[in-house]
Amino acid sequence: MEEKARPRLEFETVSAVLGSAFEWYDVCAFVTLAPDFAGFLFPENHPAASLLSVYAAATAGFLVRPFGALFFGRIGDSEGRPYPLRITILVMGLGTAFTGLLPAFASAGWAAPVLLVLLRLLQGFAAGGEAGGAAVYLAEYAPAARRGLAASLVPSAATVGLALALLAVWAAHAALPSAALAAWGWRLPFLLAAPALLPAFLLRRRLKESPVFVRIQAAGSTAHAPLLESFFHAPHKHLLPVLFGAAAGQGVVWFTGLVYAPLFLIVALHLDFQSAGLIVAAALVIGTPFFLFFGWLSDRIGRLKIILAGCLLAAMTYFPLFYELAQAVAPELAAFRAETKIAIAADTCRLHAFVGAWPKLPACAQVKGFFVASGLNFASLPAEPGKEVAVTIGHSHITGFDAPKIKAALAAQGYPERPDPAKIHRGLTLLWLAILIIYAAMVSAPLGAYLAELFPARIRYTSVSFPYHLGNGWFGGLLPFFAAGLTADQGNLCFGLWYPVGVAVMNFAVGLLFLPETNEIPLPA
Repeated sequence: MEEKARPRLEFETVSAVLGSAFEWYDVCAFVTLAPDFAGFLFPENHPAASLLSVYAAATAGFLVRPFGALFFGRIGDSEGRPYPLRITILVMGLGTAFTGLLPAFASAGWAAPVLLVLLRLLQGFAAGGEAGGAAVYLAEYAPAARRGLAASLVPSAATVGLALALLAVWAAHAALPSAALAAWGWRLPFLLAAPALLPAFLLRRRLKESPVFVRIQAAGSTAHAPLLESFFHAPHKHLLPVLFGAAAGQGVVWFTGLVYAPLFLIVALHLDFQSAGLIVAAALVIGTPFFLFFGWLSDRIGRLKIILAGCLLAAMTYFPLFYELAQAVAPELAAFRAETKIAIAADTCRLHAFVGAWPKLPACAQVKGFFVASGLNFASLPAEPGKEVAVTIGHSHITGFDAPKIKAALAAQGYPERPDPAKIHRGLTLLWLAILIIYAAMVSAPLGAYLAELFPARIRYTSVSFPYHLGNGWFGGLLPFFAAGLTADQGNLCFGLWYPVGVAVMNFAVGLLFLPETNEIPLPA
């Protein structure tokens, strides 16, 4: 059957990976445009909280992915692989297009953010049936000697979607003034995806059933209750080890390299989007062939060892890599952080993760948010008697959250608001970003084939998609919030990296102790 599948493999590959490109185009456009439309869809009087609200909506979309994985996994295991893939690409494409049609908060009130959240939930639910299902489909269609390479095309397509989104957002920023971008220009990258939806859906409609599913369907051995079988069938012993020993590490290493690092450039280092977008897109061009390389390599030396090596390398080098990244992009800001002592004296408080109708955020939360957004480190001290919050910047002492006074004190110390273009080391910046993407390739490229080889065909769609999206959607999707929370709590620009480092170390240990290698065994029937 595998030999007969070879002539059609190119068409099946293109059709199967289109959804991954759509999915990550949408994610990248949404995250990178968030600073532009946050004040359009949420109240303008809380700009920092409005931006956090947009990111909270994005995170909600990732949190529902495992539920989509269960829903579409059941369909894929009982009705066939192509059917859920046709639904997911249609829902994701429409969700992206409708995001570009959302009304303004000024005209629709709270209906605008509610619609935004609903669209993100719908997008995330559909995405839960996409990547795992596409990887299963390609793994079942490909010859055994090329299974890893075939499945690696799914994350490879995701990087193409990311690069296209960065270029679309870059073009919008380059062509429009900031006022026009905030008023209506942010819609364009979302609407640009709409014309590609119909041909993508028509290609998916032409997908034939995978040879493996045809066999089990002919034998009458398809699953009647794939959800129950996935959790209580004999291979259930793999579900938790797969989650904590393969999928969780993939999620955080992927998100660190492809989501957190670009945000770090823009939010923490204040690199303008046009410069950041181009250099990240260039890093993606460099990094994308490594997805195919590690997929190919996994067919020869094994899949698990590459995944675990990626997690170990990431855990060992994230801190020095991000330190060097900060030095390469903003050397003046790095010097300012090292030389200027900043302290916040206040009772314990937390940043608000979602904007509401409250009139004012606590002063300490506003101060912490200000310094985190400024890319600055600070020390936390006990509250001064009778003062809600007090800020010390060098020799300046400021009571309460007084943004103009804080800005003046920083300016007096020589605070550089933006990186000097002449001092940005673009070669080193590109190198560090490319390394982060290569780590993502190591953990992502072999994963689809690896998961497919762990589970029998009758429950494969469900059993692959669920742990994959728990790892990617929960462990990875929550990374920006956990990292931002740790950074704000500790007042250190890179302290949030302890989250992906901790998960990567856990993943390495669990995978090493409890998971088998799979590349030399036949695909389970």
